[in-house]
Amino acid sequence: MKPSAAPLARLLALSHQLGREDRRLAILGEGNTSARLSPDTFLVKASGSSLGALTRTGVTECRFDRLLPLLGARAMSDAAVDAALLAARVDPAARKPSVEAIFHAYLLTLPGVAFVGHTHPVAVNQLLCSRHARTFARRRIFPDEVVCCGAESVLVPYTDPGLKLAQAIRRAVVACLRRRPRPPRVILLENHGCIALGASADAVLATTLMEAKAAEIFAGAAAAAGRPRFLAPVQVARIAGRPDELYRQQALGLA
Repeated sequence: MKPSAAPLARLLALSHQLGREDRRLAILGEGNTSARLSPDTFLVKASGSSLGALTRTGVTECRFDRLLPLLGARAMSDAAVDAALLAARVDPAARKPSVEAIFHAYLLTLPGVAFVGHTHPVAVNQLLCSRHARTFARRRIFPDEVVCCGAESVLVPYTDPGLKLAQAIRRAVVACLRRRPRPPRVILLENHGCIALGASADAVLATTLMEAKAAEIFAGAAAAAGRPRFLAPVQVARIAGRPDELYRQQALGLA
């Protein structure tokens, strides 16, 4: 069975944009992307593929119902997880999906999420590998960061990639949804990287680029003054709820 052309084309275009070397978001085999095809299946980058050079053969269609139950597992061996990833393929001849396919499967079930992009931006990881990680996730510095990345990001403490990371991401997102009505736009993985969620491929790209810009500004402000000057919570809430900003979010495909 061949993946639907339109979602696949958008996924490949997103992957190529995220994998551009000049953007310093991902190199070699770093990062992965996914797109929901239907309530039953999704596309995800295959293990070992490169975002910047991703082709049709580097994308695998997987079944949600083969991966989502893994999130409730108490313990599974690496071999068992590998077997589950292989069993999730719609086409048994397709390449093995990324080990991160489990968290992609979960995130693509969230309301309004049709594309997911996971990268390792240099600027963002400078903060996620420092004592500033939690502050960077919770605070905002400038209006467009609020517009594109949301009022705050979810931060997941370092967890080894694979099933345990997928489970940690789900716990963090569930906790976020208890406080906020909508899924986060950005999930930050301590000592690891960034995940952007969106209704479209363009939204994921815009969010990722703005997150990288925010990290550069944060680091620059911290180097210049020891601490960035953050927007006050009331200012963040006002920006997040302004009609003109909501219109901009819709125009950018963010809402």
